[in-house]
Amino acid sequence: MSAARSTRPGAEPVSEAAEIARVVPVIRGLSDAGARVSVDTRHAAVMRAAIDAGAQIVNDVTALESDPESLGVVAESSMPVVLMHMQGDPRTMQKNPDYADVVFDVFDYLKRRVEVCLDAGIARDAIAVDVGIGFGKTLEHNLRLLDALAMFHSIGTPLLLGLSRKSFIAKLSNGEAPKERLAGSLAGVAAGLARGVQIFRVHDVAETLQMIAVWQAIEESS
Repeated sequence: MSAARSTRPGAEPVSEAAEIARVVPVIRGLSDAGARVSVDTRHAAVMRAAIDAGAQIVNDVTALESDPESLGVVAESSMPVVLMHMQGDPRTMQKNPDYADVVFDVFDYLKRRVEVCLDAGIARDAIAVDVGIGFGKTLEHNLRLLDALAMFHSIGTPLLLGLSRKSFIAKLSNGEAPKERLAGSLAGVAAGLARGVQIFRVHDVAETLQMIAVWQAIEESS
């Protein structure tokens, strides 16, 4: 995945022009080398430039809601898109996340955004959803969503899970730095597998693939 700005808690925005200048050369180089690249952005102009440079997947932390032109760009391109839930903005989202019921609130939001995409002409089989672990969620919110992941399959799209190296892992353990959160990241992937998650966003690809191979072999042996 290629992104020209951070969406970590407290991250400041950058201009569309700066995003394009940063991300397009990277996407073009990776695409020319044969990689399948996704672009993580909330801006239609950046999506368009990234697609022109060879990006094959669009990921939007605002579920194509931030920029009114995003729906049209994705629909016209026929690119697969990942719709993520985020409460608030990266600058403020972790200050005081609040939900009536985090599982049902996130579910209802993602279901509505899928319906909006379908109405805009985006094919259902081109859409995946992401509950947005760590994006406007407390530790308790994250754990409840992870436990309830199976419920999100009823939206009717593949489910993507991105929890690799996130801070909630350190909160459950001994405050480890991001690069020291592999074990917790793998535990989260295992929980996702048990709940039917089809797509994982990870940092440690080889280690995750090894864990999945062992997990699947055990499941298939029963």
